[in-house]
Amino acid sequence: MKAPDSSRGVTLVELLVVLAIVGLLAALLLPAVQMVREAARRMTCLNHLRQMGVAMHAYHEHWASFPPGGVEWRPLPSMTEKKQLAWSVFLLPYLDAGNVYAQLDVNAAFDSPRNAEAAAHVFEVYLCPSTPRREPRAEGRGACDYGGIFGERISGPNQPPKGMMLYDRPIALRMILDGATYTLAISEDSGFADGQWINGRNIFDQAFAINSAPPFENDIRSEHPGGANGLMADGSARFLSQRMDLSTLAAICTREGGEVVGDF
Repeated sequence: MKAPDSSRGVTLVELLVVLAIVGLLAALLLPAVQMVREAARRMTCLNHLRQMGVAMHAYHEHWASFPPGGVEWRPLPSMTEKKQLAWSVFLLPYLDAGNVYAQLDVNAAFDSPRNAEAAAHVFEVYLCPSTPRREPRAEGRGACDYGGIFGERISGPNQPPKGMMLYDRPIALRMILDGATYTLAISEDSGFADGQWINGRNIFDQAFAINSAPPFENDIRSEHPGGANGLMADGSARFLSQRMDLSTLAAICTREGGEVVGDF
């Protein structure tokens, strides 16, 4: 007599149970994976700022000042005779991009046809990997997710400008009376429509809490949960919490306000 076959196939119920368990595990693991990826992107962004810090201090060593925040601001878009070149242009030779800098005509405007080819270059150091974008250019020019600190409008008008990245006025370390460790030089302005490394619109005076400005306003903003990355004048890069006290935020955006800044 033939022995009965003890083997049998997987039932539909068992298959559904296995799939449910796999789906549950995936749902539990996905947030953790996303957190790890974002932590890596945030660290990359910090490293970009550190590279800018090294470049700024190399510039300072050569020229005895940091680069100006911009050259020849255009109060009106029609003032096309103004160059409106950005601080990020003048860091290029110190970011191993001297070949692109050599292609630029710094006697012409940022949107001059003479600068169109060079301006189209995309530099990873000027892009935050957390910023979603379809294309790494804005109006055909390499994008920039970082802006120079022109001052602050939290405690009052920014007149005269209180920051260290000014138009047509380079600031030296000796002029940062609040201390380079407590003075913000550059911070994220992620995904701003006119954020281009050649365009001098990438400086701003801080007016809102971090990550709170309306889309049309230049301000400290990022895609990082809880805050944004910034570069201090001493070359150190750090994460800035969006819960930072507004008086402290205002204080680090000035170079000689005389404020006493504690931990932040």
